[in-house]
Formats: sequence, C-alpha cells, structure tokens
Amino acid sequence: MAAKLKKGDKVIVLTGKDKGKTGEITSVNPKDNKAVVDGLNIAIRHTKQSQTSQGGRLPKAMPIDLSNLAIVDKNGKPSRVGFRVEGDKKVRFAKTTGDAI
Repeated sequence: MAAKLKKGDKVIVLTGKDKGKTGEITSVNPKDNKAVVDGLNIAIRHTKQSQTSQGGRLPKAMPIDLSNLAIVDKNGKPSRVGFRVEGDKKVRFAKTTGDAI
C-alpha cells in the first residue's frame, strides 16, 4: 500500500499531549506505523558522556502513531489523504480541498 504520510509533510497532531500542534515529519517507520515529527512529542533522554558528545539530559523527539497525525491542507486545517490517477501518475490529494499534495 502506498504511504499516505511521507517525510517532509506538514502534519497536525490529533490526540495526545501535543494535540493541535503542527510540525514537519522527519522520519517515518511504516513497519511500526509511526512517524517522528520535528519538535513534537519531546522526551528527555539521559545520555552518557563520550569523546564525541557532551552527554547529560538531552531532549529527543519520540515517534507518534500515524493514526494520530493528519496532513495540513492549504487552508491550515487537518485533512485526510486520498489517491487518484492524473494522467499516468498516482498522486496524493487532500480530501478537504481536493488539491494534489
């Protein structure tokens, strides 16, 4: 099945502690059905000091389930993603506006 949300998409969080916040997807893990959104779902990770890094308490963006994310359309509202064939290419489109993504 084709991916409805991809790296670089601007998304909004639908549920959880960051509900209503928007960000850009930095990585997607389709096997686990999760995505990492830049600046959202931040957790503090304690890291040990090494020769390359300082260590200490570092904030890290944790994965969010894809079902809790929705793509942002041109109006800035959450939208579902659909697929259609334009010419000989399959393209994603926002269901609220009908615009290709």
